[in-house]
Amino acid sequence: MSVKSNHSSRQLVLASTSAYRRELLQRLGLAFTTVKPLVDETPEVDEHPAALAERLAILKARAGAALASQALVIGSDQSAELDRQILSKPGNRARAVQQLTQLSGRCVVFHTGLCLHDGRDGREQSIVVPYRVWFRSLDQALIERYLDREQPYDCTGAFKSERLGIALCERFQGDDPNALIGLPLIQLCRMLERVGVSVV
Repeated sequence: MSVKSNHSSRQLVLASTSAYRRELLQRLGLAFTTVKPLVDETPEVDEHPAALAERLAILKARAGAALASQALVIGSDQSAELDRQILSKPGNRARAVQQLTQLSGRCVVFHTGLCLHDGRDGREQSIVVPYRVWFRSLDQALIERYLDREQPYDCTGAFKSERLGIALCERFQGDDPNALIGLPLIQLCRMLERVGVSVV
């Protein structure tokens, strides 16, 4: 998949099959293509959620670079932290119910890792952008209705903030709301500018 623009002569690649990240990157109006990075996303023993997000973002960018030499490759990944434990994508309804029950009345930190790999020289920039979400008290009926309508089984913590998930929240805290959806655009713009790509 590609999106057209004339901002830069450098090839830009998004190493992700996520529709959410693709839609976010499209907001910058830059031409890019997407590739599917083959990365083992299993957490390491006692790995902190933030470290996991950054490590996977770097691995995805490197995997993408192996498929598109000389390109600028964007890798990103997200994990959610509750009591220093990692919440992943639920994958099914039962796990989603379990996760949302855990999140009820709690503050959860969503860590979004971002890496920009320059295929010309192998240099990398990486960062983790945290975003805190305070959830309302969620009863079983509310959780079931939300899942009936949203089916967020491919979203970290079964939470889709850009849609009905907003109704589950008390408040947010963070520097970049795009990070919560899956791609920290503020930091990405800065990274791109450092390698000579002007977004504006």
